[in-house]
Amino acid sequence: MNESDPDTNENKSDPADPNQDSMFADDETDVVSAYKVLARKYRPSNFDDLIGQQPMVHTLTNAFASGRIAHAFMLTGVRGVGKTTTARLLARALNYQSDKINKPHMQLVPPGDHCAEISASRHMDVMEMDAASHTGIGDIREILDSVRYAPVSARYKIYIIDEVHMLSKPAFNALLKTLEEPPPHAIFILATTEIRKVPVTILSRCQRFDLSRVGIEAMVEHLQRICKAEKREVSKEGLLLIARASEGSVRDALSILDQALVQAESGEQVAAEEIRIMLGLADRSRVLNLFALTISANASGALAELREQYDLGADPVVIASDLLEHCHQITRAKALGTAADLSDYGPSAELVRKLADDLSMGQLSRNWQMLLKAATEIRMAPDPMAAAEMAVIRLCVAADLPSPEAAAKTLRAITSSAQQAATKTPADPKTTAPKSISATPIAKIEAKPKTNQPPNSANSASKNSTNKSGQKEHRLALDPVSNPHNTPPYSFEELLRQIEEKRELKLLSQLEQYVRLVSYQPGAISFVAETGAPKNLAAELSRQLQEVTGERWLLNQEYKVKGAETITNARRKEQERDRKRVWADPAVQTIVKAFPEAKIIEVIDAESDRETQ
Repeated sequence: MNESDPDTNENKSDPADPNQDSMFADDETDVVSAYKVLARKYRPSNFDDLIGQQPMVHTLTNAFASGRIAHAFMLTGVRGVGKTTTARLLARALNYQSDKINKPHMQLVPPGDHCAEISASRHMDVMEMDAASHTGIGDIREILDSVRYAPVSARYKIYIIDEVHMLSKPAFNALLKTLEEPPPHAIFILATTEIRKVPVTILSRCQRFDLSRVGIEAMVEHLQRICKAEKREVSKEGLLLIARASEGSVRDALSILDQALVQAESGEQVAAEEIRIMLGLADRSRVLNLFALTISANASGALAELREQYDLGADPVVIASDLLEHCHQITRAKALGTAADLSDYGPSAELVRKLADDLSMGQLSRNWQMLLKAATEIRMAPDPMAAAEMAVIRLCVAADLPSPEAAAKTLRAITSSAQQAATKTPADPKTTAPKSISATPIAKIEAKPKTNQPPNSANSASKNSTNKSGQKEHRLALDPVSNPHNTPPYSFEELLRQIEEKRELKLLSQLEQYVRLVSYQPGAISFVAETGAPKNLAAELSRQLQEVTGERWLLNQEYKVKGAETITNARRKEQERDRKRVWADPAVQTIVKAFPEAKIIEVIDAESDRETQ
């Protein structure tokens, strides 16, 4: 063969330059030894390695032992708790086969014949599909077309669909029938973080397992084992910070640990302060001191502490979240006493117990509500630090106020003493206000017709009584035989009462707001229209009254007389008189001195209020 042949020359490799590094791994050993992130390196290889999921493992173990294996599983939980890992372990368990065992088995040690290929996601009979990138019905049809064929080498043909909630509606519909009655050799394992987005028709066909968040203690123990395996040392406080920041997600915890291990040289301990700075967190002990400063109403000290934490890289949102956690733990310590577990606080536990002893439940509840509102404001504010400072100032101002319990006792004592003083003082009917703060005089209309002719109600239109909501009710002591069911009411007040009982609110509003009564007879009303009334008021009222009562009504609109006040105006004047009488009450005056910003919102008749209850 001629050496000048281009094909021959192309196949020849030039000697490598010893002074130049290759962009590829030099050999297979380097590829194997390439760095792998902790979340992949320490992925559970059997069910014993799963942390925090013992209820699920216990259920599956019993199901496998009794042969009651479902044809479809639904795994749900937050990100990073092990849904995909559990799905692969379940696929290995279903297809477990070794020299001694040839049936579904939960003990995966030693690994079975198919375990290595299933773990590497290259087994022919275990198909994985990411529904986040394969959402259409075409992707599901590929599965449905292949599901009827028997497995090639394993016991079951297993389909793992991750993030199944991302499938489209047609894809879900196509999956329904096969998911309900799959072939005996097919098993579906579905995983999702958004279980509420999965149709109930799919859920009802699956055996569901909710993978729970991993607790802080279990997470710290897991991180300590990994640090020991990696021959690195991280302070326990630092691991606690990582566990809290992960929010129960093992993958998140390992990713943060991966980042934390490079904060110190090999052989040196990674300090909690370095992890705190890396995460942008505030020192929990310093946040507790900040809480103590706000409780003592030290606004300048609290603002200085907050600013210093912010300058060190703490996020105002995280500070607010830590303040909420401290308030919660102090409240628990208040409620549980010595039974409260404060081991996470270390040396700061004494300060927590002191704050629990010094503060009342009312103060702690008030601070919780203020912090809860502040956390939302800080998260949504254009300048989170400014919102955090305003929240701290509000907490300091609230610390100077009496506790809710003390304020209630003081108010009760003031009211009691003022009422006692009022009962001892001779009452002058012309100048003295009612004895009770909430007592308001009731003007009731007690009228019975002496003859068949109804009384003239022009002068009584403005008389009314006070109901529970502070509004005036038109009350009448009626003779049962004086107002037959088939005749119109004999007074204007009775007419209004019947309209109110029938919930004809539009008609009631027009009669009260626009009608200045001149005279009233059953079936006939003379009135003067109030300013602002509709032009066709008489005709409209006549039509509505006929619909409500079933009787014909004659409405006569006068122009040369004044007429009585409208019900609305009379009610407003009466409420104003009641308000002035309440302001003159000695008990109210005493309360106003104690609380200068107090306002009267509503005047309620105490006796009438008890009757309605």
